[in-house]
Amino acid sequence: MAAPVPVLNEADRYKLDRSDDALFYAEPRLVQHLDASFRARLTSLYGERIPPCAVVLDLMSSWVSHLPEGIAYQEVIGHGLNAEELKANPRLDRHWVQNLNVDQQLPLANDSVDVALIVAGWQYLQQPEAVAAELLRVIRPRGEVIVAFSNRMFFQKAPQIWTDGGDRDHLAYVAQVLMAQGWGRPELVAEETAAPGALGWLGRKGDPFLAVIAAKPIAS
Repeated sequence: MAAPVPVLNEADRYKLDRSDDALFYAEPRLVQHLDASFRARLTSLYGERIPPCAVVLDLMSSWVSHLPEGIAYQEVIGHGLNAEELKANPRLDRHWVQNLNVDQQLPLANDSVDVALIVAGWQYLQQPEAVAAELLRVIRPRGEVIVAFSNRMFFQKAPQIWTDGGDRDHLAYVAQVLMAQGWGRPELVAEETAAPGALGWLGRKGDPFLAVIAAKPIAS
């Protein structure tokens, strides 16, 4: 793996709970962490951006991948920290367990993936530069990475760069890290959603939908 270009300082990487992440995620959480409106928008985005023939890498995944129903991709590869959650995910053709805060090298060949997905996971990375550099290595030219998140987090497990910022800061930070490693200038998405059900009819807001979408340059 090429040496990543540093963006964060040590203070940025600090998190309140410095215990082993594998312990925190040892028990499966077979629940939804984001509301139905966010999930529907995410699935819609995937339907727009991911071709049916794609090899998809669902990085930092769980028991659900939010991919559109009825589309059979060439392969969906999953990664996460809890083996039971990954085994319960019906969209994954294969998967592996790895703590990206300890080891960022992905067990995938160069230029072997078309699209990489990270949902509500980037906010826990302490070495995001190395992860972004590895994704650049494994994704094919013109392939994309889609980083989606909202304003929810396990506060004690998120590094200071995330806990100290707001939604716009998070978009800018993810984009900065990606571009520093050689990704093209990202597309930034920031949308409000309506709360699911009757609350939405009354004007209540759901989880905000935020995404950073970047393509690998041909000459990378």
